[in-house]
Amino acid sequence: MSKGKDTARPYRDPLPRLSIGEVAQQAGRRASSIRYYESIGLLPAPERIAGQRSYGPDVLRLLAVIDAGQRVGLSLEEIRSLLNATRSGSPIGDTLRTLAERKLPEVEALIEHTHTIRRWLQAAGSCQCLPLDDCALLSTDAPRIAEECRGQAAPAGGSEMQRRTVTTRST
Repeated sequence: MSKGKDTARPYRDPLPRLSIGEVAQQAGRRASSIRYYESIGLLPAPERIAGQRSYGPDVLRLLAVIDAGQRVGLSLEEIRSLLNATRSGSPIGDTLRTLAERKLPEVEALIEHTHTIRRWLQAAGSCQCLPLDDCALLSTDAPRIAEECRGQAAPAGGSEMQRRTVTTRST
């Protein structure tokens, strides 16, 4: 080693940096969605090197949390509250319980609505009405009629829907 020569190595960030394209590829997202998440504050603004976004590997975990939240039906605002709790050091379980308590009734209502649609479609599958005006399934009382018709056999003189239409109109 010669005297007076600087043998020090230049500083290197110990964590690898990722471009927006690399983040998008690894996270299975479009670069535009990553930029959008930044613009609304879900993701912190990345460091810029020579004008290019440069991300640490921690952004991949944040994107995984966003993805998981979206898959279970959380809104971006609900995901934001989850991420904010994480950033503030609050126990994540408290935030998750609060979200679950608020979200479960919504999901249960969606499930009931889906069951209503299923019953209607099952009843519609056996509909033999000819004119539109004769079909009780297309009335304002259709969900109740579909529920009543479900599983009942059509009478000998016509379909259950036709019999219900006549009964409904004559009352």
